[in-house]
Amino acid sequence: MLRIDEKLCIGCGICEEQCPFGAIEVVDGLAVVGESCNLCGACVEACDVEAMAIDDSGARTVQYALDSYKGMWVFCESVSGQMAPVATELLGIGRSFADDRNALLSAVLMGHQTGDCAEKLIGHGADLVYRVDDPAVELFTDDVYEKVLSDLIITHKPEVVLAGATAIGRSFIPGVATTVDAGLTADCTRLEIRQEDGILLQTRPAFGGNIMATIVCQDTRPQMATVRPKVMKELPFDAGRSGEIIDITPSAEQLTSRIEVLESVSEQQSKVNIQESDILVSGGRGLENEKGFKLLAKLAEALGAKVSASRAVVDAGWIPYPHQVGQTGKTVAPKLYIACGISGAIQHVAGMQSSETIVAINRDADAPIFKVADFGVVGDLYEVIPKLIDKIEEKRGQ
Repeated sequence: MLRIDEKLCIGCGICEEQCPFGAIEVVDGLAVVGESCNLCGACVEACDVEAMAIDDSGARTVQYALDSYKGMWVFCESVSGQMAPVATELLGIGRSFADDRNALLSAVLMGHQTGDCAEKLIGHGADLVYRVDDPAVELFTDDVYEKVLSDLIITHKPEVVLAGATAIGRSFIPGVATTVDAGLTADCTRLEIRQEDGILLQTRPAFGGNIMATIVCQDTRPQMATVRPKVMKELPFDAGRSGEIIDITPSAEQLTSRIEVLESVSEQQSKVNIQESDILVSGGRGLENEKGFKLLAKLAEALGAKVSASRAVVDAGWIPYPHQVGQTGKTVAPKLYIACGISGAIQHVAGMQSSETIVAINRDADAPIFKVADFGVVGDLYEVIPKLIDKIEEKRGQ
């Protein structure tokens, strides 16, 4: 790392003149090192006041001019002209960050024949949309997406870049982070901005989901994170919002791919889609056996809900995997989540903590699930749930 002693630097400009790579610029009387520095040492030898030194003890190789990075960015997936829901979810948290930092919120939209997607992104909070609408990006390829987004980041220097932790995001965003030499935290379940310095606090499960780790990238920009779908709340669509759409035309080199897509096959959707349900009735090991899910199915039918489950009962073979909620299952955010016989392990909570209202039924009064629940019932679920069903049917009969 090239270090500059601000107390010794007199802003004479000799280092700027001697740098063969144009990596140094004197700004407000102080030398600032840019990203093209390769630690050749020419500036160190030329500095008469010994204000510059190469420190090879750290992991980073360049001290970035962090203040030159401005704005919040969200990469927005588009497949067959349809936006992935996680795009508008990330615009919600991005809007909050942009307002806190007095910055613009920009969306990067890639695809072909994207229709009114750009306008929808503005309606959901974006101030600016970089639209890459080209037949060459209609079908996803890692290298093309990586080159296009990386070049946009290098050109415009956003402070934060967010993307969905989807199959596409997980595939190419790490390559983007490597290309722009930035830190990346994957699979985040919570994001915050530290007010005093703009550091992005990125929280994700770690060590097999046994702890929640908060990660920061203090020395590089942009700060990059992928975020699980259904974790963040999208803002209501505002048809009256105005914003700017900038059409980007990629170069031939950017669109050249080493990958040939032979065929694109639409995934057949599972009949079980717990992520789209407004109400979920979820069962855990407290059911004691798979027959307990018959009782949960009755409650779900009475509420117009779907049945979900914890990993423990899926692993036990009591219910198929598409019903699983948690770190290794689906992340859900229904209006009502009823946890029946679920202890509340951190791996499960990571997948449902964004639910609007959480009701827990457990005979263990000390179960961790009660710490995240809005309402709790301490009791035997085989006694509580039948009474709850009776009350629901009674109300409907009135």
